[in-house]
Amino acid sequence: MGPLDATWHLLNFFAPALGVGLIAAALSKLVWFRELRGAPWWRLGLVASAAAAVALVAALVIFGRDGKMAGYALMLTACAAALWWTGLRGGKA
Repeated sequence: MGPLDATWHLLNFFAPALGVGLIAAALSKLVWFRELRGAPWWRLGLVASAAAAVALVAALVIFGRDGKMAGYALMLTACAAALWWTGLRGGKA
């Protein structure tokens, strides 16, 4: 595998984490607009995407391969937990 192929491979591995993190941050700002008034969208998206990426890497290590539904479930759980921790825990937005 050449450097260009490796780059595309890594980008495609982390693309679901980035997409889910940014979409979840935008939707959480829409649903909980009063509670998340003080939390900027970019910070929520960054934290949620980072947590989702860490969960994808953990799923790859645990299961030994990418693309398992349990790995995506772990990614969504980590994303939701990161959004809660960043913006909604105890009303500290």
